[in-house]
Amino acid sequence: MCAAATSEEIVDKKGKVSSPVWDFFGFYKSDHSQRNVVCKLCNTAVATKGGNTTNLFYHLRCAHPLEHSRIKQPQPAQQKKQTTMERYSTLQPYDKSSKRHTDITQAVAYYIAKDMLPLSTVEKPGFKKLLNVLDPRYVLPGRKYFSKTAIPKLYLMCKESVQQEILSAKYFATTSDLWSSRTSEPYIGLTVHFIDEEWNLRTRCLETAYFPDDHTGEVIAEGMKEALLSWSLIEHKMVCITTDSGANVVKATSLNNWTRLQCFGHRLHSAIGAAGKDRKVDRAVGVCKKVVSTFSYSWKKKSALSKAQQRLHLPTHQLITESPTRWGSRQKMVARVLEQQKAITEVLSADKNARHLIPTWQDIDVLESMNAALAPLLEFTDSLSGESYVTVSYVKPVLHLFRSNLLQVNEGDTELTKEMKTKIMAYLDEKYAGPDTDDLLDMATLMDPRFKVQYIRPGKVGAIKRRAVSEVLNEGQGQSQAGHSEAAATEGAEGGAAAAAAPPEPLGVKKQRKSLGSFFKKQSQEEVDLPLTDEQRVESELERYLGCPDVDSESDPLDWWRLHEHNFPRLSQLAKKYLCIPATSTPSERIFSTGGNVVTCTRAALKPEKVNQLVFLAQNLE
Repeated sequence: MCAAATSEEIVDKKGKVSSPVWDFFGFYKSDHSQRNVVCKLCNTAVATKGGNTTNLFYHLRCAHPLEHSRIKQPQPAQQKKQTTMERYSTLQPYDKSSKRHTDITQAVAYYIAKDMLPLSTVEKPGFKKLLNVLDPRYVLPGRKYFSKTAIPKLYLMCKESVQQEILSAKYFATTSDLWSSRTSEPYIGLTVHFIDEEWNLRTRCLETAYFPDDHTGEVIAEGMKEALLSWSLIEHKMVCITTDSGANVVKATSLNNWTRLQCFGHRLHSAIGAAGKDRKVDRAVGVCKKVVSTFSYSWKKKSALSKAQQRLHLPTHQLITESPTRWGSRQKMVARVLEQQKAITEVLSADKNARHLIPTWQDIDVLESMNAALAPLLEFTDSLSGESYVTVSYVKPVLHLFRSNLLQVNEGDTELTKEMKTKIMAYLDEKYAGPDTDDLLDMATLMDPRFKVQYIRPGKVGAIKRRAVSEVLNEGQGQSQAGHSEAAATEGAEGGAAAAAAPPEPLGVKKQRKSLGSFFKKQSQEEVDLPLTDEQRVESELERYLGCPDVDSESDPLDWWRLHEHNFPRLSQLAKKYLCIPATSTPSERIFSTGGNVVTCTRAALKPEKVNQLVFLAQNLE
């Protein structure tokens, strides 16, 4: 480069300039052809060739570093190099028979079935985008593939697994109920309950079968038998079936000669309904329903209620609507109206068209009397509706608690409260007084180490103990004999070993003759171990079990049996037999709740066979 000292004017480069470096360079005005580039800062001529700006940047960096820092020399564009794997992933999708493609497809089928999603999910753009981002090489099959192949295949695999579990159980119990879908198609549900080898209480949904025939007792009885037969389940291994109190279902179980336990939730719900048949109660409940309805259909009143709650320092709770089919919903509605009484009165008083809905003091007295009688009972229905823990052995203790405490008439109770308590307890006593039901509940209570004979009538304890011994002998005759033979063989082996281990008599020493009296002396000193019969062995085992220390009422009886099974090998089988029974028919009703999530307004065209598969998978997949 060369320097030039002149004051001639420097002009910008003609035409379009693409580089910011030209802000600092130009040409003398007299250089009409613009061949010699001059620095505007120091009037230095900079040699360039063919419009290349490299020398210009170099001059700025050396002579004017401050100006150079303000601009950035453009780097030549470099195309990003893709790795071999990246190029392969964008061009080569997974083979449909490859493990990766199979695993992702099975996971998608599991996701659809377990979360009760419509099959159209696989056609949604968002879902496709998600899978493409997670793995671009995976090509999602169409909706028809999942409907015709993936879901049925998953159903068969799950069904085989469930069947193996059930067939390995020595005893099982069931629940059943009838239901109509959103499309008014009738279904019958069947669940099975058993205790596995690890002492875990298992629940499985077997069928949500389409049932278009007349719902008579005879037809239902035949349908239940066919359901058990389709799963290769033997009827005599079924301990009990828990159902509601529908006359046709009751008749069906009677025709099949099955032991039936009435659902505790339905019975308590019916008892409360029977106790509430009173004109005063009907009026007060009617007022509650109108009040709740008024707030449910008016957003203005909802907003006013919320403000009143804050002003009166009340809990910001919504009012509850009664549902005739939901246990305890009436009591929840009454309790919530009483809780929000001041706020409700304030809001309704501000509207002259709604003032007539304000509950009178007579209505409040009735509602408070109802709440005093029913509030303590609400939690028991929910607690006895569980599936993952033992519930049947709680029925007798709960009835005893009702009778001795919660439903016992107190001096401070109003006449209505006393009347309702008396009616509810009388209804429950009547319904659970049947000998078959009473014996079943007594056996379940006996096999629960928390209760044993505590809640069995004293005059009946002996009969229940004899029944337990008889059932063990009848059900485990072969095992009992095998165990006795094995014990005898062990004793013989031990005796032979003891004789072999005895020191030999010294040689040359004359063996002393025993007197006749010495034999009797030995028997008087040592206990004679007389052989026991199978019945005596079972009775002894039962007495040892009853003599065990009491177990905490909040502990899990199955945990106790898991630890003590080897101490009570015969009774443990009886425990598995009775403790698997559910106290309510809630498991069947949960099937129908799942069915309601499957057969929605947008999926009303599902075939009954597909409904059965989807409900089965949603309930049984783990």
